Amino acid sequence: MRVDGQEPSRSTLIGRRFVYTYDNGWTYEMYVKNATTIDYRIRSGMVGGRWVRDQTVDLVQLADDVHKISWHEPTGTSVVVNVMPGQRRLHGTIFFPRWVADNPAKTVLYQNDHLELMRTYRNQGPTYPTHVVPEFATITLLEYVGIDDESVIDTAPPGRDGQD
Repeated sequence: MRVDGQEPSRSTLIGRRFVYTYDNGWTYEMYVKNATTIDYRIRSGMVGGRWVRDQTVDLVQLADDVHKISWHEPTGTSVVVNVMPGQRRLHGTIFFPRWVADNPAKTVLYQNDHLELMRTYRNQGPTYPTHVVPEFATITLLEYVGIDDESVIDTAPPGRDGQD
């Protein structure tokens, strides 16, 4: 969105990896690979063990120290994460379709190897009622690791095989 003819600001999160734990105890890891792509691992929670590479996102810096990352997954899940790295806080909202809420284990895998299966599950549904999870989180690790580094997230989450 343009404001007074200016392009939206690109995020200073690009090239950063961060680990965060939601107030409900779920722990995630995200790498902002570039301006349009993230990789992530879910270390614990409802879909703990799931990991994804090359997820297309919308990434903007809304204000100083306020960033928004949003995306829609092949599973039908939508996610919006507002990140405030200077405060080591974020707020995420996950919109799980009903089929994921009812059978989360079906998504606990390396998604990239199972894209057609995820789309099949999504299309079979059900989608509604959507399970919405809005949570604050604390960022426990924040580091610059560089842009487009394929080695940052290249295995399942620690302690998980995440291959099936």
